[in-house]
Amino acid sequence: MMSQCDTPVGNVAPTKESTQAPHAPPNEKLEASFTDTLAPDLQNQNATRLATYAVEPMNLDARSAGLSNQVQVALAPTLPPPANFSAQVEPKEVRLTWAWTAPKDNSPATQYSCRIYRKLADNGAETRLPDVACSELSDDDRTIEWQKTYEYRIAVVTFATLQKGALPCERNSSDQGIVAIPDCIQVAEVQGDDSPPVKVFTNDIYPPAVPTGLQAVFSGPGQAPFIDLVWAPDLDADLAGYNVYRHEENGPPQKINRELVKTPSFRDTNLTQGKTYFYIVTAVDLRGNESARSDEASETVPKN
Repeated sequence: MMSQCDTPVGNVAPTKESTQAPHAPPNEKLEASFTDTLAPDLQNQNATRLATYAVEPMNLDARSAGLSNQVQVALAPTLPPPANFSAQVEPKEVRLTWAWTAPKDNSPATQYSCRIYRKLADNGAETRLPDVACSELSDDDRTIEWQKTYEYRIAVVTFATLQKGALPCERNSSDQGIVAIPDCIQVAEVQGDDSPPVKVFTNDIYPPAVPTGLQAVFSGPGQAPFIDLVWAPDLDADLAGYNVYRHEENGPPQKINRELVKTPSFRDTNLTQGKTYFYIVTAVDLRGNESARSDEASETVPKN
């Protein structure tokens, strides 16, 4: 750690507030900032090392107040965001794609991942999606909600395996307190600049899956005749219900349910002896999107 200044990297002029400090309210905190732009050569040649920063406050007579606390930053190189970042709404997700060219001077000590952030336009809530290998060139966000506006951006994250001893390795031990870990491996994480944001509106125009396994079974002796229909349940999360259609030989299908059927079954009691009926089922989601029609099932009502 530094006990005195090593290489000054910049100076920050006194702020207006600091020159008026004698008249400032007690305990008022003064703030300033500085950006140190690292040369690419410094990063590439020192990818596994750390830079230590401290601030030395100077009064107007150039007298030092001593060094501040010290912070360490990895010198691992950062990369620009992937090109051609785009977002496309698909039936079950937002599909994110980009272009990627691996760096030519990639060191075994450095690895890269792509990190994607999503912001909800309604309230500004931000979510970090799981990192993905940049070489995958795509990722699917299946945690979306429909009818929402989202903003996505992507950045490249550098993971650099630090030289041994770059940072002290310690852990908490219940019986020994803080103990050192010999020859531990530490990895620094440095994120590059974000891409320009891309916006999408998740407009749900996608119908549920087509119902399958439709069967029709007649029952009648000793009771009023009916035909029971059953089919495999649709597993779409936004399913609202089903429509049931019936037609006779060479006739057009007509919907026979007044309201959406909530379970994968239906009983048809409006029958005529001697006729054969053909049935079709569709699924409907919460936004009224209706699936294609299922395969037909048929059943004949016998004559007495």
